[in-house]
Amino acid sequence: MNTLSRFLDALDSYHVTDGSKFKLSAHNPNDDGNLGLTKADGKLLLRKVKSLLQILQELLYANQTHSLLIILQGMDAAGKDGTIKHVMSGVNPQGVSVTSFKQPGPTELQHGFLWRIHAAAPQAGRIVIFNRSQYEDVLVTRVHPELLQNAHLTGDVNTPEFWQGRFSDIRHLEHYLSRQGTVVLKFFLNISPEEQRKRLLARLDIPEKRWKFSPSDLREREFWKEYATAYQDAIAETARPYAPWIIVPSNHKWYARLVVIGTIIRALRNLHQVTPKPVPEVEHFLDEYRAHLLAEKGQIPTPQN
Repeated sequence: MNTLSRFLDALDSYHVTDGSKFKLSAHNPNDDGNLGLTKADGKLLLRKVKSLLQILQELLYANQTHSLLIILQGMDAAGKDGTIKHVMSGVNPQGVSVTSFKQPGPTELQHGFLWRIHAAAPQAGRIVIFNRSQYEDVLVTRVHPELLQNAHLTGDVNTPEFWQGRFSDIRHLEHYLSRQGTVVLKFFLNISPEEQRKRLLARLDIPEKRWKFSPSDLREREFWKEYATAYQDAIAETARPYAPWIIVPSNHKWYARLVVIGTIIRALRNLHQVTPKPVPEVEHFLDEYRAHLLAEKGQIPTPQN
């Protein structure tokens, strides 16, 4: 079995499709798959599989029957931006878009929390990446429930029933998208507190990275345990076969990127798409069109400067 096949087989251990027994603490952020790959090996393999992703994306775009929604979640400095850059570089930008969900503004707060999410979902043939997502509304607001005061909500908030209602709404939206032909993949970039500390220090120590640093990174770091609990509950409540969570060991950036691109490749392969044929009324005349173009050779004058 070649390296790519062994790697793709190893991805199963990161997939969560039934949250009833999920424990975030059982997933090691330092895992590298035990495949004997070095960082250099990983970078080489990433370059190789990018060409496969390009082919699969072209088939997705050409067939216009399915779409792909990629959700990236993780603590600050987990590598969301870098993952998008390194995994999706080289694919046709015409078929891919990225949506970053910041704190909702006044207009967004006057709608339900899933309103802006559904509006950004991919159309047929496209790949959409959510850099943060609907899960912010069961993560950040769970850790900071005071944010709910501006959300124009009725009834009791920040109760077990309130959060269960939001989890149910998210499951129903993802199930709906799946039934419309959208492949939903949710990635949690799992880093350790120590790895985050190193990455935040790098943002301060390396002048070219200082623009990435925000004082909020340190403030939110103080709530690490609370966020871990919120992620534990969110993943356990919403992991389903139609919208699996992939717990990506992300202390090694090169390996995290491989896990993400490998998961995307497997999901697109499972669609079993082939190059579509032209519509019958066009296909019938293709040979005639070709003959016409061949006969034109040398007949159309070249514009003179």
